[in-house]
Amino acid sequence: MALLKKLLNKKEEVTTVDFSIYSPLIGNVVSLSDVNDPVFAQEMMGKGIAVFPTVGQVFAPCDGELISVFRTLHALTIKADNGAEIIIHIGLETVALDGQHFESHVQDGHRIKKGDLLLTFDLEQIKKAGYDLVTPVIVTNPTLFQRVEETKKDVVNSGDLLMELKN
Repeated sequence: MALLKKLLNKKEEVTTVDFSIYSPLIGNVVSLSDVNDPVFAQEMMGKGIAVFPTVGQVFAPCDGELISVFRTLHALTIKADNGAEIIIHIGLETVALDGQHFESHVQDGHRIKKGDLLLTFDLEQIKKAGYDLVTPVIVTNPTLFQRVEETKKDVVNSGDLLMELKN
């Protein structure tokens, strides 16, 4: 009972300073509204932006903790040091590949630093299998911030500014 009471009274820890999320991928920037999946395009999971990767590597977009690497390796969730929760979803419907063509370089609970290599994936094999590689990068708790500002760039390298969370 005490544990339940403690969990219910726990407040979300979020800093009051602006926070930057950097591109986890190298590729072309795609507006979330242009992603061919209504869950992402209609911001049902949160606010963000997508990248169509030209290199099959995913890097940490910020410092934080790796909360979850999905069993199928097609997505991962990060809790940034400021409290933002970020999901990186490699491709659309790629869950059906059941981990084929993906390799994780981290595990759940890892402390990560911006720029750490998290996942690699075989672009050509995933394309050949018929999947769209557009990769949404979503802040799943955007209501904790006054606004989410996206990059105006058309092409990003890993480590380029992708989004800013403003308080």
